[in-house]
Amino acid sequence: MSLPVPAHAGAPARPDTAGFGEQILFKASQDPGYACFRIPAVVRTADGTLLAFAEGRVHDCGDSGDIDIVLKRSTDGGRTWGPLQVVDEGGGDTHGNPAPVVDRETGRVLLAETYNTGRTDGRNCAIPCDRTPHLRHSDDDGRTWSQPRDLSDEIMPGHWNSWYATGPVHGIQLTRGRHAGRLVLTVNTETWDGTRISASHAALVVSDDGGDHWRVGATDSWPMDEDGTFRQKPSEMTLAERADGAILVSGREQDGTDLGHRAQAVSRDGGEHFTGPFRTLPDLYTPQVQASVLRLGDRVLLAAPADPNRRRTMMIRSSYDGGRTWDSVDRGTVVTTDWSGYSDLVDAGGGTVGLMYEAGAVDARDEIRFARFTEDWLRPRRGPDPTTPDRGLLAPPAAVLGGARPTPGVSRGALEFDGADDAVRLPYGDRLPLGTKDFTASLWFRYTATAGEQPLLWMGGVGADQPQVWLRAEPANGRVQGLITTRDGAAPPASAYVRTTKAYNDGAWHHLALRRSAGRLVLSVDGTEVNGADVPGSVSRNSPFGVHVGQRVDSRAHFTGAIDDVRVYDRALGDEELAAVRDLDARAPRDAVVWLPLDRVKAAR
Repeated sequence: MSLPVPAHAGAPARPDTAGFGEQILFKASQDPGYACFRIPAVVRTADGTLLAFAEGRVHDCGDSGDIDIVLKRSTDGGRTWGPLQVVDEGGGDTHGNPAPVVDRETGRVLLAETYNTGRTDGRNCAIPCDRTPHLRHSDDDGRTWSQPRDLSDEIMPGHWNSWYATGPVHGIQLTRGRHAGRLVLTVNTETWDGTRISASHAALVVSDDGGDHWRVGATDSWPMDEDGTFRQKPSEMTLAERADGAILVSGREQDGTDLGHRAQAVSRDGGEHFTGPFRTLPDLYTPQVQASVLRLGDRVLLAAPADPNRRRTMMIRSSYDGGRTWDSVDRGTVVTTDWSGYSDLVDAGGGTVGLMYEAGAVDARDEIRFARFTEDWLRPRRGPDPTTPDRGLLAPPAAVLGGARPTPGVSRGALEFDGADDAVRLPYGDRLPLGTKDFTASLWFRYTATAGEQPLLWMGGVGADQPQVWLRAEPANGRVQGLITTRDGAAPPASAYVRTTKAYNDGAWHHLALRRSAGRLVLSVDGTEVNGADVPGSVSRNSPFGVHVGQRVDSRAHFTGAIDDVRVYDRALGDEELAAVRDLDARAPRDAVVWLPLDRVKAAR
């Protein structure tokens, strides 16, 4: 299905392809009066009109300046759009966080939003922040809007006295069960105890009378720990009604110490309660950013950047089990490799999905785009990947990606990686995060590359701030390097590394090991050691978590060569134990949490 963009639509962001079309919807250069547009939200009215909301930021891109809520309307499924309308003028203050929801019984469109005192210095709202929730409505498909109504008395308990945010994303109206017709929105907020932020709250707010009255429903609260951290801090939540009538709630995980940047909860009673606390999804790779979900037939779609560290590579991923599991990044459909940020999804009608999202070639805040795509445009559901056994304790097999192929190894078989898309990825398990423990990582490698980053083993996150452990060869710099990045309490991240003075890219097999032991890091190649100081803290906290062989966690570098016998122990091996591992001695310790012989690949069924 082709999705042409007429000449009077917004400027195209890129040429159309079969089943996909895209245009620039909001941009400072085409919509005068604003320096920046952010925070998209979109709904389809009962009459089929698309209403695309955004924050129009008057002076700069800051979050707490002079901000209006603006709107564009489309009556043809997002092919063309009307002129910009100002729904709510900040007048120097911040009027933002649009969270629209449609009552399909009456046709009324309701718009929840938050207000706070604006700043002129570009800084964030003071703590505690004086944000309050408000509501407007439209009874004529978004052409005109009522005056705002303050909802503080209804959905802002007294102890929610600091940060308060509606959405920002569309809300839903339930269609199943005894709560059919109920309107549901998400909010997140904080408690100020007079000296500091002491608790974070993620909640649903509901209305059973078309938006005339609202109340707080399901709530999940997390206290601040004594060290100044939160275990979880779910925020900017998006929601969808699953096929079984339950509400799936997916939130941005804002620097909680649990692993992962996405957290989820479920309500089975119409939003009155959650079935349990939010749980993080360590192996769902996204940066810290708002995202959006939408149920499409038998799948739920998630729109979010796919890079685990930075806001780039907007991707659509699917869940076929109501959000219990999600496509990995190699199975998702890339919308753009540009910088990208906040988003919202909408059923645009006619078998088409609309995606409204922040993007730019230079900065994710450059513009807001609107993409239209069909389900056929999404990558088809892929069957299971080939696997290779993991002999670690109670470990399931690891996935073999790309086309990594068997090759002769040190004693038996190994795997050859092509440097393009080959990798081995372990499914997440609680045994894998090494935390604050001493550890040993060991493997054999063979390569001849003279350039590029050559990742051998990667555990944890990626980038300068995320806890991680990795081993890689850097032939252009003439070295092999091991690195850890840690987080310790509320202190900033810290890193430590050890390096060889040779690249070992001679095409021969070499044994490599990294040990964290008694305050030291020890890197050894073929038994020759280099050591340096450790840094305190956890190597697996806050960030997404993956274990990849032959690939960076963000897929931005791949190894060219062969790897054999990868082992990870959650303790520091002694010298004799490590020598037994290096010699592939049958007496080598067998208590590894990861043990990939890489001597065979089992075809997928």
